[in-house]
Amino acid sequence: MVAELVSSALGLALYLNTLGADFCYDDSRAIKTNQDLLPETPWTHIFYNDFWGTLLTHSGSHKSYRPLCTLSFRINHALGGMDPWGYHVVNVLLHAAVTGLFTNFSRILFGDGYWTLIAGLLFASHPIHTEAVAGIVGRADVGACLFFLLSLMCYVKHCSTRSSSASTWGWILGTGLCAGCSMLWKEQGVTVLAISAVYDIFVFHRLKMHQIIPALCKRKNLSLFFSIALLTSWGTALLGVRLYWMGNKPPSFSNSDNPAADSDSFLTRTLTFFYLPTKNLWLLLCPDTLSFDWSMDAVPLLKAVSDWRNLHTVAFYAGLLLLAYYSLKGSSNERECNGKTVMNGKQNANGHSCHSEMEYKTLEVKSSFASKEENGIKKHGVQKLPLPSTENIVVLSLSLLIVPFVPATNLFFYVGFVIAERVLYVPSMGFCLLVTVGVRALYVKAHKRFLKNLVFCSTAALIVFYGLKTVVRNGDWQNEEMLYRSGIKVNPAKAWGNLGNVLKSQSKISEAESAYRNALYYRSNMADMLYNLGLLLQENSRFSEALHYYKLAIGSRPTLASAYLNTGIILMNQGKTEEARRTFLKCSEIPDENLKDPHAHKSSVTSCLYNLGKLFHEQGHYEDALMVYKEAIQKMPRQFAPQSLYNMMGEAYMRMSRLPEAEHWYVESLRSKSDHIPAHLTYGKLLALTGRKNEAEKYFMKAIQLDPTKGNCYMHYGQFLLEESRLIEAAEMAKKAAELDNTEFDVVFNAAHMLRQASLNEEAEKYYEMAAGLRPNLNC
Repeated sequence: MVAELVSSALGLALYLNTLGADFCYDDSRAIKTNQDLLPETPWTHIFYNDFWGTLLTHSGSHKSYRPLCTLSFRINHALGGMDPWGYHVVNVLLHAAVTGLFTNFSRILFGDGYWTLIAGLLFASHPIHTEAVAGIVGRADVGACLFFLLSLMCYVKHCSTRSSSASTWGWILGTGLCAGCSMLWKEQGVTVLAISAVYDIFVFHRLKMHQIIPALCKRKNLSLFFSIALLTSWGTALLGVRLYWMGNKPPSFSNSDNPAADSDSFLTRTLTFFYLPTKNLWLLLCPDTLSFDWSMDAVPLLKAVSDWRNLHTVAFYAGLLLLAYYSLKGSSNERECNGKTVMNGKQNANGHSCHSEMEYKTLEVKSSFASKEENGIKKHGVQKLPLPSTENIVVLSLSLLIVPFVPATNLFFYVGFVIAERVLYVPSMGFCLLVTVGVRALYVKAHKRFLKNLVFCSTAALIVFYGLKTVVRNGDWQNEEMLYRSGIKVNPAKAWGNLGNVLKSQSKISEAESAYRNALYYRSNMADMLYNLGLLLQENSRFSEALHYYKLAIGSRPTLASAYLNTGIILMNQGKTEEARRTFLKCSEIPDENLKDPHAHKSSVTSCLYNLGKLFHEQGHYEDALMVYKEAIQKMPRQFAPQSLYNMMGEAYMRMSRLPEAEHWYVESLRSKSDHIPAHLTYGKLLALTGRKNEAEKYFMKAIQLDPTKGNCYMHYGQFLLEESRLIEAAEMAKKAAELDNTEFDVVFNAAHMLRQASLNEEAEKYYEMAAGLRPNLNC
C-alpha cells in the first residue's frame, strides 16, 4: 500500500494551492446560476435536466447528462453555500482517491516493485489534469474516473474468482453498477465496459488477435464468452437508456464551439478531425501550453492536403498502428516480466520467474503455483497470477488511451469543443501506463548500471517537471482574470472577451472596452462580445455607439434577445416610442429553440414584455399594458425576479380603479421580494386611498427604513402627510427629498410647493429658485 499512499499524497499536495481559488469560467453557469442547486428546487429536477440546468429534452440542451456530479454540487451548496473552498476540497480529495485507485490497478500490471509507484506518480503529477481538478466543473471527469476504476477493479476480481467462487457474480454486478455510476458522472464513463473486455481477453487470458474467435468458440471458455456478453449487453442497455432519456436527438452547437463540424468542406472536416487526436496526444506528451478554452480558431482548420500538420497526423497514426500491431502479434523469443529479462519462457539468472506465452494458449490460467521465486526470495503456496507481459500491458494501455477518448473524436456525433483538456483525464491513465512500460523496457535493455540510472533519473526528472508545471498552472486557475490572461496566446478572441467581463466587474471601464475591442479584432462577428461592448457603452451614456453594436450583435445572431431588449430601452428613453415598441414585439416573438441558454433567453423576453407594458402604461393604454404583463408572467422563467412586473400590474389596475386586483398584485410583489421599495410606496398609496391610513403610513416609513438615501421615499411620505393636513411634517419630508435629489426638477419643485403649503415661504422661495435653475427655460 506504500505506492498508493505516496501517489495519493503527491496528488493531494500538488493541488493544495487550488483551495483558495475562486469559481472560474464554466463554474458560473454550472454552479452559480444553476437553479438545480438551490434548496427550493426539487432535487428530482437533477435527473431531468442537463449539467447546466436546462431540460434534457429541450432543443438547446447540451445533452450532457451528469446527475451525480450535479448532485455533488448540490450537497456542496447545502453545506457551504457559494463558498468555493468546499467545492475545491472535494475536487482535490477525489483526485487523490483516483490516484490511489489507479496506482492499485497498476500493481496488477507491474507487481509490487517501483514501476507501480512510477505509474502512480506520473498520474498524480501530470499537468493535463489541472483543468479537471482546479476547475470545479472538471469534477465530472474526476468522479467518472473514480467509478471507472472501481468498475474495472470489480471486473478484475470477477476474472480471478470466476472459476472458483460463487462471489464472482457479486463482482460482475459491482462492475455494472459502477459503470452506470461512472456514466452518470460523465458520458465517457460507460467505456469502462470495453476496457474490462480488453483486460479479460488480452491481459487475463493473454490472447492474440488470431486466437480470440477460436477461443470463444471452445466449450471450456463459456465463462469468458458469457462475461463478454454481459459486458456488451449492459453497455448497450446503458447507451440505449441514455439516448432515450435525452430525447433521441444529438446536441447542437454553434460554429464557434466546433468550427470543423460547421465547415462545408468534407476535406476540411476530415483532415481536421484526423489531426485533433494528434494535438491531444501532444498535450499529454508535452503539456507546455495549456488553455481554458480551445474553441474558435485556437486550432486552425486544415483546409488542404499540403498543410504541413498532416505530417503529424500521418506519423501519429502510423506509430499507433505499428505499436498496436506488434503488441497484438506479440514476440516469440524474448519478453520482460516486471523489469527482468526472460528468454524463451525460461527463468533468468536473477531468480525472477515468469511464464512463456505458450502456457497461456489453452486459456486455462492456473490459479495455483506450488513454488515460485520472485526477486530471489522463495514463496511457497502463494495463489497469485503471473504478471502480464509487456505486450499485454501495451494493448491495455492503448485501449485506456483510445477508447475513453473516442466520444470526443466527432466520429459518431459532433461535440461542443475542439480540444478540452479535462476530457483527457481518463485517457491519461493509458498514457501513464504506456510511459511506465516504455521506461521499464528501456531499463531492461540497458545492460550498464550507468544507463539504468540514467533511465531512472530521467523518469524522476519528468515527474518533478510535471509536478512543477501542475503547481504553476494551478495558479492560473486562482481567479478568472488570471485564467483568461493565461489563455490569450492560445485563444485570443475568447480570452480577451471574457477578460473584458472581469475588468468591467472591477469597474475598469477603459480597460474592459479595450479588451472587448481586442476580442473583436480577432473575431469580428462574435455576437456576445458585440453585445457586451454595447452594454458597456450604454452604461456609460454612449447611447449612439451602444445602438450600433447592438445592431451588429443582432445581425450576427438574430436570436439574441438581450440585444433587442437594450435596443428598445435606449429607443424608449430617446422618445422613439414606435421604434421601441416594434423592437420589444420582435424580441417577444423569438422562440427559444436550439438556444444555448434558454433560461437567459426567457428572462430577456420577459424583460422585453415588461418594458413594452411600461411603454403602453406611460401612454395611458392600461388595457394593452395588462395584456402584455400577463404574457410576460406566462413566459417568465423560474429564476426571473418578478417583483417589478407584479408591481406594475398593480399600478395598471389602480389606474383603472380596479382596486382589489391592484391590491392583489402589490401583495404578490411584496411576497416575492419583501424589501421591494416601489411596492411599499404604491401599496401605501392604495391603502391611503381605501382609508387604511395607519397601515399606509407603516409602508411609507418602511420604505424610508429600507433606503434612507432615496429621496423618492421621503417625497411619497410627504405627499401622504400633506393629504392628511400634517403640513409641518410634510414640509420636513419634502426638504429631505430635495436635499437627496437636488438635481431632480420635480422633487425640488414639489418640495417648494409643500413648504409654501406649510406657510414656510422663505424656504419655499429658496427651493423655487433651485427649481428655476434646473429648468431656466420653463414658462410657468
